[in-house]
Amino acid sequence: MSEIQHQQVAVNGIDLSLYIAGPERGRPVWLLHGFPECWHSWREQIPALAAAGYRVFVPEMRGYGQTSAPPDIADYDLLTLCADIQRAMDLFGHRDVVMVGHDWGAVVAWHLALLEPVRITSLVTMSVPYAGRAKRPVVEIMRQLYADRFNYILYFQESGVAERELGADIERTLRLFMQDEDVFLQQKPVTATLLEGVVLPRKLPDWCSPQDLAVYVKTLAAGGFRGPLNWYRNFERNWQRTEFLAGKQVQQPTLFLIGDRDPVGVLEAHTLKRMPEVVPNLQQAVLENCGHWIQNEQGQKVNALLLGFLGTALSRSLRTQPNTLETPRSE
Repeated sequence: MSEIQHQQVAVNGIDLSLYIAGPERGRPVWLLHGFPECWHSWREQIPALAAAGYRVFVPEMRGYGQTSAPPDIADYDLLTLCADIQRAMDLFGHRDVVMVGHDWGAVVAWHLALLEPVRITSLVTMSVPYAGRAKRPVVEIMRQLYADRFNYILYFQESGVAERELGADIERTLRLFMQDEDVFLQQKPVTATLLEGVVLPRKLPDWCSPQDLAVYVKTLAAGGFRGPLNWYRNFERNWQRTEFLAGKQVQQPTLFLIGDRDPVGVLEAHTLKRMPEVVPNLQQAVLENCGHWIQNEQGQKVNALLLGFLGTALSRSLRTQPNTLETPRSE
C-alpha cells in the first residue's frame, strides 16, 4: 500500500481525489466504490491488480473524502457521476479501460459501459445487477410497494433527515452497516428511522481492522453524509435523463459477482433473473457465505475471479503499448 500515489485533479467542475498504483504502462483499471464506503474498500484489490501489471485508478467518488461535495441534490445525478469518471479518463488519455464497480459504484460502472462502448473494453460489477432502464423511476415503485412500511430508499429522500441520524455517530453507523446488512431489510413502521432498534455488535468483522475503520470514518467525516445520500435523491432525475439509453445492451465482456447472503439479492431478485437479456456477454459468480461487502469479506476469492476473468477477456497482453498520457500533477 506504500506505493499508492495520491492526486487531486480538476474534472467536470469538481476536484476529484484519486489514488493510483501499478506500472505506468499498465492497462488502466478503475475501481469505483459504493455507499457508504471509500477508496480504501479496494485495499485488497489494488495490490493484486498492480502486481499483475495493471495501472489502478481508485477515485473518492463525488461527495466523499477529499473529492468535492457540491451542495445541490441535482449535482449527484447518474450522468454527472459518470461524467466525473469520463472526464478523468480523458485527462489521463485512457483508451482501453477495465471498469470495476461495487454497490453504487456498480451502478455508475454499468452506465459508463453503455456510454463508453469503445474505450471501456471489460466490465466487472459487484452486488448491484442491471437489467436495463426501468419503465418508471425506482423511487416511484418504492412508494407504491412501501406505502405502509419502512423502506431505506424512501427514508433517504427527505433532505437533512438521514444525514442527521447517520452523522450523529459516524463510527457507530459504519459498524452497524458493516456487521448488520439486514438493517436495510428491517420490517418496521414507515415512521421509523434506519438505525432504530439496531444493536451495535461488540466487535468488528474479521475483514475490517480498527485501522481500516478509521479510514472509513475519516472519509465520511470530511464531508458528512449529505453528498453520499444525494446519490439516492436522484432516481427520478436519473430516469428522465437516461431515456436515450432505453433498449441498449451492455456489450462488453462482463463479470458479475454477488454474495449469497447479500440483501441486494433479495431486493433485486427480478433484476438478477433478467440481467442476461441485457448483458449478453455475461459471466456470473455467487460467493458462498458472503454478504454485501464482497471485495473485503472474500478479497482473495474476488481477486482470483477478477484476474482470471481479465486474463481471458482481454485480447492482448497486460503489458503492451502504453495507453495512458499521465500529465496531472502529483500531490
